[in-house]
Amino acid sequence: MQNLKIICMDSVQTEQVKWLWRPYIPLGKITIVQGDPGEGKTTFVLALVAALTKGLPPPEMTEALPPINVIYQTAEDGLADTIKPRLESLGADCSRVLVIDESDRELTMRDKRLEQAIKKTDAKLLVLDPIQAYLGGSVDMYRANEVRPVIKQIGLMAERTSCAVIMIGHINKAQGQKSSYRGLGSIDFRAAARSVLVVGRSNKDDPSIRIAAHDKSSLVSEGRSIVFELSDEQGFVWRGYCDATVDDVLSGSCGTQTKTAQMESVLREMLAGGSVASDEIISRAKEMGVSERTVKIAKQNLGVKSTKIGDKWFAALDAK
Repeated sequence: MQNLKIICMDSVQTEQVKWLWRPYIPLGKITIVQGDPGEGKTTFVLALVAALTKGLPPPEMTEALPPINVIYQTAEDGLADTIKPRLESLGADCSRVLVIDESDRELTMRDKRLEQAIKKTDAKLLVLDPIQAYLGGSVDMYRANEVRPVIKQIGLMAERTSCAVIMIGHINKAQGQKSSYRGLGSIDFRAAARSVLVVGRSNKDDPSIRIAAHDKSSLVSEGRSIVFELSDEQGFVWRGYCDATVDDVLSGSCGTQTKTAQMESVLREMLAGGSVASDEIISRAKEMGVSERTVKIAKQNLGVKSTKIGDKWFAALDAK
């Protein structure tokens, strides 16, 4: 006969949620990033990994964390010919991206090596791509009674280590269903996640523009949809926020005129005739309701250079 243990809430120590990227990725919790194949969800996560390993703030985040270590496990892409080239093109510090060797034994969510690796490397982010590859061969991802104990175990591991866990997953082809039911497998995956992001193309007229829409947020209010560009010419570029919904993303029928894109257009117009005082640009941005952080991103995207003349700063388009 087992001993009965009761926890009194009066004895529970209150804790504040800590974030890797507020409000999208909490530390010590599970986040799911899902979408159709080829829509950019893996590249979106790799771009985030690249920023975090260099100590750079994710989009619209004002304060950067110190550079972190990341454990990245993938069963779909080769490390040498796909993952590392992508990380290098995104500017990642590859010395901080670590992989548990699965050559002798495949990894599962129940594997003790996960927690051992996190503790040994002090990793703050674990990525599993895709979800179903790490359930274990005996687990049917559509059976709640089989999925629930597995997902609970990795959730508890995340809490013990204060490591954020991102699971990358595909969505099903059931058009017209609520977004809650579009993820492959049991609804228990979504139930266990504290945050869910859906990645897709914004519209069929511009396939290079993608959106990551916040579909679930259990800890704080949902964040705005994030726009990024993915093309052969530009590579990967963060493009700011837009007002698209998850349903817009799933239907491929949303606009993406972000504050960043608006600011880029204004900068091209203002700087077309030569350098302009930075104060004038900030003043124009305030009139548009654009933050200084967004102005900085727009300048970086366009390659705008700043020069100090006397006691004033001036901005100009790069002559290259």
